[in-house]
Amino acid sequence: MLMVIMMMDSSTSTVWNKIASATPYLLTLIVFLVFLEQITYLKKKRSLPGPFLVVPFLGNVISLIKNPTSFWQEQAISAKSSNLGVSANYIIGRFIVFIQNTELSHKVFANVRPDAFHLIGHPFGKKLFGEHNLIYMTGQEHKDLRRRIAPNFTPKALSTYIALQQNIILQHLKQWEGMCTRNGAVPIELRFLARDMNLDTSQTVFVGPYLSSKARKDFNRDYNLFNVGLMNLPIDLPGFGFRKARLAVNRLIEVLAVCARDSKFQLKSGKEPDCLIDFWMQDTLKELEHSSTHSSDIELGCYLFDFLFAAQDASTSSLLWAITLLDQHPDVLGKVRAEVGRIWCPETDSLITAEQLREMKYTEAVAREVIRYRTPATLVPHIAGEDFPLTESYTVPKGTIVFPSVFESSFQGFSDPERFDPDRFSEDRQEDRIYKRNYLAFGAGAHQCVGQRYAINHLVLFIAMFTSLIDFQRHRSSGCDDIIYVPTICPKDNCLVYLSRRCAHYPY
Repeated sequence: MLMVIMMMDSSTSTVWNKIASATPYLLTLIVFLVFLEQITYLKKKRSLPGPFLVVPFLGNVISLIKNPTSFWQEQAISAKSSNLGVSANYIIGRFIVFIQNTELSHKVFANVRPDAFHLIGHPFGKKLFGEHNLIYMTGQEHKDLRRRIAPNFTPKALSTYIALQQNIILQHLKQWEGMCTRNGAVPIELRFLARDMNLDTSQTVFVGPYLSSKARKDFNRDYNLFNVGLMNLPIDLPGFGFRKARLAVNRLIEVLAVCARDSKFQLKSGKEPDCLIDFWMQDTLKELEHSSTHSSDIELGCYLFDFLFAAQDASTSSLLWAITLLDQHPDVLGKVRAEVGRIWCPETDSLITAEQLREMKYTEAVAREVIRYRTPATLVPHIAGEDFPLTESYTVPKGTIVFPSVFESSFQGFSDPERFDPDRFSEDRQEDRIYKRNYLAFGAGAHQCVGQRYAINHLVLFIAMFTSLIDFQRHRSSGCDDIIYVPTICPKDNCLVYLSRRCAHYPY
């Protein structure tokens, strides 16, 4: 036994001696790699404003996660400080470029060379969203799919959605007002309530009758996991938020794939389209006679998830800012109520028609100004597929994650851009046409949002119904209207508001 112990001690001692002798070499290697990382970063950065040295591998990811609002504000300030309108930084081993200048952002969106820039939606989105995704499609394949999506947003389809949207909005407004009534004079946070309303709306409009109540409940749970994972470190290991989000996306896609399959079956049986998936599958069934490309149920489920993601968080952000900005500007609120009151009367037990919605010119101008003033998705990340000469003096290196800021563009060109002014979208001023290149909330180029008319309709309907049926007042506190990223931008206090019934009678 003693001999065994002595042999073990000798073996252990030998191992430690080897480690000790190798330590200087390991330390030298680590120092060399850190030095190489810094040199590589500085070589890519060149003369751009940004940190001179970065934390090895992590870069500035901690400050990004801890306070994304402050992080992106600093990038914008740095970009403005240079003549280029561009700044640089480093996040988890990736060199990034922030673009503040509108014209430079258009160079990214225009994608003048096929491999110049590729939309990624999220710095680690491909792993999260999956392969079959509209975001990552390019070229003719992408054009063909967008053409096939077009029937989802015809005037006939949009008119069908309008009724569905209003019914959901009305149900949730009743719930919100009831919550305030039961709680007495206590304000409620609208962020999560508005998110639930939008998720309910998206489910109903997109796949309506094909989701059971249990499927909706599971769907809500998984979408929440996905939303949380968007803001987590991209650690794809059990127990981490990013892994939970990725698995949740897989389950969501499987559910939506079943909806696509059921829709095709119902349409073959003679059913008339009454939700987005029906309008899409009606056209898909015709296409299947000639080609089966992008028509598998799983692929369709992936594309439906793209729609859901695009319609969900950005819309929630806009609803909250609409309430916040209307509360800040009672003159604008008065004009909205006057216009809606002339066109629609809830006492008649009728919903707003497509014709009445088109008449609400000022209310739509308010919706567009809300989107300009507080652009929901402030950044549209791309990855450089090749070295690209962004300016005469700076070339974006291949592999760089580029962040064109559509939020910053919204405050360029427009008259008095820091002022919330819906009249800029009036027929007299037409700033939406004059400064069209600066209005990038829905993107530009090949990946411009195909559902922007649907999104505008939803915001106008919500503003019209909310202001007509509800009296509201924001609960004021220090910094309550400051911007936070969640991941779209929202008021810092999650839109804390007092609500009461304004109209004696709800329609229906």
